[in-house]
Amino acid sequence: MKLTAGLLGCAVLATTLTACGSPAADEPGVVVIRVQGMPPATDKPGLDQFKKMVADFEKQHPGIEVQGSTTTFDPLTFSAKLAGGRVEDVIKVPLTEPQGLIARKQVRPLTEELSAWAHYKEFNPQVLRPLSDTAGQVYGVPQSPFAQGLVYNRALFAEAGLDPDQPPKTWDEVRAAAKAISGKTGKAGFVHESKSNQGGWQLTMLTYTHGGEIERQEGGKHVAAFNADPMKKALGLLKEMRWSDDSMGDAQLNDQNDVIKRFAAGEIGMFMGTPGTYRLAKMTYGMQDTDAFGVGPLPQAGGNATMTGGDVYLVPRSVSEERAAAAVKWLLFAYAQPQYDPAAAASRAKDLAADPKSAVGVPTLPMFDAAQQAKIDAAIEPHVNVKLEHFRPWLEGTQALTLRPEPSVQAQQVYAVLDTVVQAVLTDKGAAIDELLAEAESDVNAKLAAARQ
Repeated sequence: MKLTAGLLGCAVLATTLTACGSPAADEPGVVVIRVQGMPPATDKPGLDQFKKMVADFEKQHPGIEVQGSTTTFDPLTFSAKLAGGRVEDVIKVPLTEPQGLIARKQVRPLTEELSAWAHYKEFNPQVLRPLSDTAGQVYGVPQSPFAQGLVYNRALFAEAGLDPDQPPKTWDEVRAAAKAISGKTGKAGFVHESKSNQGGWQLTMLTYTHGGEIERQEGGKHVAAFNADPMKKALGLLKEMRWSDDSMGDAQLNDQNDVIKRFAAGEIGMFMGTPGTYRLAKMTYGMQDTDAFGVGPLPQAGGNATMTGGDVYLVPRSVSEERAAAAVKWLLFAYAQPQYDPAAAASRAKDLAADPKSAVGVPTLPMFDAAQQAKIDAAIEPHVNVKLEHFRPWLEGTQALTLRPEPSVQAQQVYAVLDTVVQAVLTDKGAAIDELLAEAESDVNAKLAAARQ
């Protein structure tokens, strides 16, 4: 696998905000599709760009009207909304969800519509595999696939006497760096997310780096596999950093937004994240010293692996064939074409770069092969406004790691259970890791068994 810098999925939004519910009545000769993917108003460069993108799309497809929605995935309400038909014609979900939705026949296969695109067969097979069933039917289109790494504050590294160009490559090195940052700057050296299912999500990636797994198949059934040495060592590391080293700060109940906001304010030295965190830190949370942003490969402890993921767009089974066909045209225009066509990529990069608050050139995993990605990189190079050398450790180091997907069955429910384990370790000095994992194993196995009913 070769990683190269690419345009980070030019933020996609729509000109018209619509609520979930009954679809708008189509005008004669016009198909109206409601699409998720509309970022918040804080992403003004993306909003301005998308207004132009929607206009361009509707000009090319005069029989289709695109309406956008700010609805975001909520694991607590998503299933009920989908079952009740209270979702849009295009839904955006994390990479944990497609396999379950496909198995339950809640989303439409789109292979026939997608294969009409001239470059369909050139997709990177890795990015389509999580969106496919065993028969090879493809059910969606990915957006900006990523691989996890270690986000770090270069300024705090320098202040602590660490080399900003050499981020930690092992968890022992992370622990030492966190102690140095905490001791010399008074800031949290390292922070681990712990709520909103994100504690379990980050514990999963930490476990992968220790050589562990979360689920395995036994007799054709998925069961919990995390109650083993790799996760115990991962939790032991967190416990030592929290209570022995005191290098994780005082605030332990954080989700991703909390962490990125604090990182943007210069209060955190390191956390697990992706290059795309740069956009959130700068555009959503107003990070002033963007030169301080750095990202390296995910540190290792024997696993030689990192978690891959991303957002994907699917079409619910309830959507009519006419709207599904229109939705695929939208998905290819909005997400696939800019990652394949150098001219389209350059045009969007130029538009984004016109706003000083934008972030152009943030690396992602390639949606197509390395040769095509190189063409994209060359096309957007004149408009890149981030310091690519600060992303170089991630680009170079991630190539040597195995990309591992998130758990394939009931991932969000598993994460919710593991949240409680992470919270206990970070807030209770006497937390018993073996007991916590035994209880979590029992709980997760019950959820996996219920999912098979």
